[in-house]
Amino acid sequence: MPRRSDTSAQNSSVGGAAVSIRALSKRYNGLDAVVPTSVEIESGDFFAIIGPSGSGKSTLLGMIAGYIDPTAGQIVIDGRDVVPEPIYRRNIGMVFQNYALFPHLTVAQNVAYPLKIRGVPKDEIARRVAESLGMVRLEAFAARLPSELSGGQQQRVALARASIYKPSILLMDEPLGALDKNLRDEMQEEIKRFQQEMGVTVIYVTHDQQEAAFLADRIAIMRDGAMTQIGSPRALYEHPNSRFVAEFLGEASIFPLKSVSAGRAGEARQAVLEGGTPIRIRTDAEAGPGSFACIRPERVTVGPKAKALDNAFAGTVRESLYTPGSIRYRVELDGTGLSLKIRVLPQADMEFYEAGSTVDIGWSADDMSLLKE
Repeated sequence: MPRRSDTSAQNSSVGGAAVSIRALSKRYNGLDAVVPTSVEIESGDFFAIIGPSGSGKSTLLGMIAGYIDPTAGQIVIDGRDVVPEPIYRRNIGMVFQNYALFPHLTVAQNVAYPLKIRGVPKDEIARRVAESLGMVRLEAFAARLPSELSGGQQQRVALARASIYKPSILLMDEPLGALDKNLRDEMQEEIKRFQQEMGVTVIYVTHDQQEAAFLADRIAIMRDGAMTQIGSPRALYEHPNSRFVAEFLGEASIFPLKSVSAGRAGEARQAVLEGGTPIRIRTDAEAGPGSFACIRPERVTVGPKAKALDNAFAGTVRESLYTPGSIRYRVELDGTGLSLKIRVLPQADMEFYEAGSTVDIGWSADDMSLLKE
């Protein structure tokens, strides 16, 4: 993974820790909440964990934080296994969805609390509170109570409090889940800016795929207590390794494969979908029972130019929707019973196809992914 710029690193006042999770697992009453899991997180990484409810992501975060005891495995932070250590010795900050602010304390007092219980001198506390509130742009709100702040402002206070004692790792568990869309978008910008300025390692749990893709250097997708795939947002979206990942991380048209012809590495191969529709796909992977072909909606071309592509079909528009920023179609391929999701960017003089229109659609063999179940 490309690292952040040297300028960001030089401006950082914290410095993130490297985290090595080694065969970490958790069982409750004989059931696996997290199966043995291993992953390396580099210093300064923004590492997101996503997955459906019950996939184990919050349990994994709780074990790293120290408030859930692992059944087995190691959590190595900068070369030291912290599993035997209590929470307060791990130098980890935590930001929760519900903010967890003290309602009777002012903003400044909330932010100061971690330093106060550590016995930091008052003048040092005052200096660092001012510094932390400056980082989240809340200097003018120091004397207010949490009830006098918006949800986004309360989350900024929680972020300042979690980072005031300069932890090497920040853990965030659905930190924006209680905010409306506009505030979520604003806070995503704030969190990304804050993390890049601090240089801290962030491990971030969310159910929002777009949020994870915007924020993270790498994403782990969890299912049934296991990390099914880890990679950059782009790599996961463009090269999912399973049907589950493809469907979880954005829209896709996915079709069962009947067969894929043999071929040399790097060349497009002839394939046949269940039902007999021929397609071309570029892949070096073997396609056996349970294999699927996947195409993302923005990779499909609509209109006369589609005829020149590797996979070209005539079709009928069954659904047509114009939304801000994109046009969405569902097109049924003539004579196949198959339908594709299509998304195109509106452009000047672009033809808009109403439901019932006949259109040409197509896509390149390079834009298809071969998936396993």
